[in-house]
Amino acid sequence: MNSPILLDVADGVATLTLNRPAALNALSFEMLSALADSTAQLARRTDLRVVVIRGAGEHFMAGGDIHDFASQLHLSPESRIASFRATIEQHVNRSIEALAELRVPVVARVHGACAGFGLSLVLACDLVVAADSASFTTAYASIGLSGDGGMSWFLPRIVGRHKAFELFLLAERFDAAEALRLGIANRVVPAAELDAAVAMLVGRIVGGPREAYAEMKRLLNQSPDQSLDTQLQLEAEAFARCSARPDFDEGVGAFLAKRAPRFNG
Repeated sequence: MNSPILLDVADGVATLTLNRPAALNALSFEMLSALADSTAQLARRTDLRVVVIRGAGEHFMAGGDIHDFASQLHLSPESRIASFRATIEQHVNRSIEALAELRVPVVARVHGACAGFGLSLVLACDLVVAADSASFTTAYASIGLSGDGGMSWFLPRIVGRHKAFELFLLAERFDAAEALRLGIANRVVPAAELDAAVAMLVGRIVGGPREAYAEMKRLLNQSPDQSLDTQLQLEAEAFARCSARPDFDEGVGAFLAKRAPRFNG
């Protein structure tokens, strides 16, 4: 049987594929466990430059697997609470935290349906490239759930408080153009050009200053919880560390020589 999550690494580029195409890549309990294992593997690697998350088949992820949810309906309320809380803490939270803590940028390649945890996963990525035919929804309210995967943390920080309430409570579907306008997607391209657009972005990241990118990601992830004076100090420390690395020498030298820099991390 095919694994519900595929992980491939080549030349510093990790590709994590959601692999249940016949089920629109809906998140089953098995898939969730595999996702936690795969993100943990990524966290242990030191050879990565960028991670790409994509969906197999015609969709990114159409939310949670309702059949798996239905399999829990026979449980008592107390047992359901214990079961779902353990699942989220052990697998959902671990996966999102692992992606956030990676020292490399994480790029979402989005096409087709992106709903529920699929949208949470996209929001947790650092850059998002979407096909113009992609569609998005928070979805949770449609089945009486409150959301997971950091949705309530990422969404208001990206789209603002009032818009986050609208998207969360009403669970209305919106298209790629609206995702771009809201800042959920960085780039929207014709579906036929999606792979080329992702490859171009990945190429730029692979050729960039890896340690500086790691410092940038850390700073951006820390900033919502810091005071200005604390963040200024963190910036000073990160800037100073970058100044002592070979990529800084290369960047300055390339600028003075009027050539493109050749960073090697």
